Amino acid sequence: MPSFVNPEKCDGCKALDKTACQYVCPNDLMTLDKGTMKAFNREPEMCWECYSCVKICPTQAVEVRGYADFMPMGATVSPMVSTDSIMWTVKFRNGTLKRFKFPTRTTPEGTAEPSGGWESKGDINDQLLISEPDGLGTDLFTLGK
Repeated sequence: MPSFVNPEKCDGCKALDKTACQYVCPNDLMTLDKGTMKAFNREPEMCWECYSCVKICPTQAVEVRGYADFMPMGATVSPMVSTDSIMWTVKFRNGTLKRFKFPTRTTPEGTAEPSGGWESKGDINDQLLISEPDGLGTDLFTLGK
């Protein structure tokens, strides 16, 4: 389900130009209504449901209605982001709360290797991925034989 903004919670990030959800939306869907100073999703049918706007909203005004297989009908899910983790809170129809905490990164900032630790074969036009065949633990030329 696409993201939507609860206007009672949204303060427009007190923005003069861009809100946090506008800044982070990969599909450029979030916008600020200059009249009400509230953000909104201008094309909900184009939403990728990436949850970026939900996670970045400082007032927790952006929500996404979850699918029934992710959470039962009538439940809500909301994230709380800290510097090193994100906690998802699921509130069920009967009032029960469940919280799930995950680290936001597994490596210190600035230390991720772009190659993932795999040695480049050097030919960018090769049809193989950088980790193949070593990542598969086999020789590609003997797979079909």
